[in-house]
Amino acid sequence: MTVSRRGFLGAGGLALAGASMISGRTQAASLPEAPTMTEATMQPPLYPKSGPDYQPVVTLNGWTLPWRQNGDWKEFHLVAEPVVREMAPGMKAHLWGYNGQSPGPTIEAVQGDKVRIFVTNKLPENTAVHWHGQLLPSGMDGVGGLTQPHIPPGKTFVYEFILQKSGTFMYHPHSDEMVQMAMGMMGFFVVHPRDPAERRVDRDFVFLLNAFDIEPGSYVPRVNEMTDFNLWCFNTRVFPGIDPLVVRQGDKVRIRFGNLTMTNHPIHMHGYDFKVTGTDGGWVPETAQWPEVSVDVAVGQMRAFEFVADAPGDWAIHCHKSHHTMNAMGHDVRTYIGVNMNMTAPALKKIAPGYMPMGGSGMGEMGSMEMPLPDNTLPMMTGYAQFGPVEMGGMFSVVKVRPGLDHNDYKDPGWYKHPEGTVAYEWTGEKLAEPARATSPDSGVKATEFKAVDPRKRPARTAGGGHNNH
Repeated sequence: MTVSRRGFLGAGGLALAGASMISGRTQAASLPEAPTMTEATMQPPLYPKSGPDYQPVVTLNGWTLPWRQNGDWKEFHLVAEPVVREMAPGMKAHLWGYNGQSPGPTIEAVQGDKVRIFVTNKLPENTAVHWHGQLLPSGMDGVGGLTQPHIPPGKTFVYEFILQKSGTFMYHPHSDEMVQMAMGMMGFFVVHPRDPAERRVDRDFVFLLNAFDIEPGSYVPRVNEMTDFNLWCFNTRVFPGIDPLVVRQGDKVRIRFGNLTMTNHPIHMHGYDFKVTGTDGGWVPETAQWPEVSVDVAVGQMRAFEFVADAPGDWAIHCHKSHHTMNAMGHDVRTYIGVNMNMTAPALKKIAPGYMPMGGSGMGEMGSMEMPLPDNTLPMMTGYAQFGPVEMGGMFSVVKVRPGLDHNDYKDPGWYKHPEGTVAYEWTGEKLAEPARATSPDSGVKATEFKAVDPRKRPARTAGGGHNNH
């Protein structure tokens, strides 16, 4: 596919960035242009104009990097640079990424392609790019100091290799990795099968799992944090800023994701069971695929699962670690469940005007409560749907399955219109009898008595299991 300057500029939010000096044997005159993206919404898939046909992926709140054909080579241009990423309306983060965003654009190609990837460094320090999961020559593996010189600021290096297998891959730095990945430097790399009919689906979604610790009122992540992150993200976005996954009823759907956080994530989708069809090692043979409703992905791993979208509705998809579906969560907040906060509220308001008592009956009230926040942060629970506050955040989105959509229609269709009689409702009929409980005097159930035994007075056991009375 040859992409013209007009084609680049015609895509919403897409602009061109110039490149600096180039190192290596490829001449600067052949350096491809480097597109950049300014929009935080999911961009349309990039269909191939030549070569093998494939169903292109769509990147959640992201985009696919255009490429040019230069002889036998598909050429891409990544620019490592500081970026500003809106994580959700009301909060922006000052990060490092590629081509204007974090994560960087998805690279998409076909098994057997010869790819040439130019990497220009506009960071204040050295960098390098590792092609996570790809089989390639050692010198193209991207480990600074080990397999190549680091890329200095202002320089451009070239990576060249043949895509030996199809599947789901990632890219990220292997140069000051702790800082650069904590600052958001990562991206997806999808390789389609050479045979257009092999593993074909109708819709193919990709996103990365990443996490940050950004204190309220600040903009830059704490790069030395190891475990106590407060923003758990799909593609550096948090709910309600994560786009829905829009699907036409009857479509065969694939969802791929990779984990570049510091912990594992059990990703759960409502409404369906699905088959796990891909791992970081490659495709799972059909006879070995297994059914799930949640699939765990460890650090550095990738997973793909597939299902047929036969059940219309709005179906949640999220990490099943409950702390990972919250925003800007304070880990030092005390538990006040069962405490009458109204008794202490008058005294506290004298010290902290505007204080609002909460937490005595749980934290769900925060989903509908509006209170002043520090600059550049988000409520812990937020987001509204057709029935009220969703009381979620972080790694949470919605798979919206609808009949009658066009093949390439990914626009948000709004909330699902439930058929009459299919929504849970309040019972207003005859009052229900109280259930019998074991501790109720009227239950007729005799409570079991237990006697505490001092372990120091308990007879010792012999090796054979009997008591030793000697």
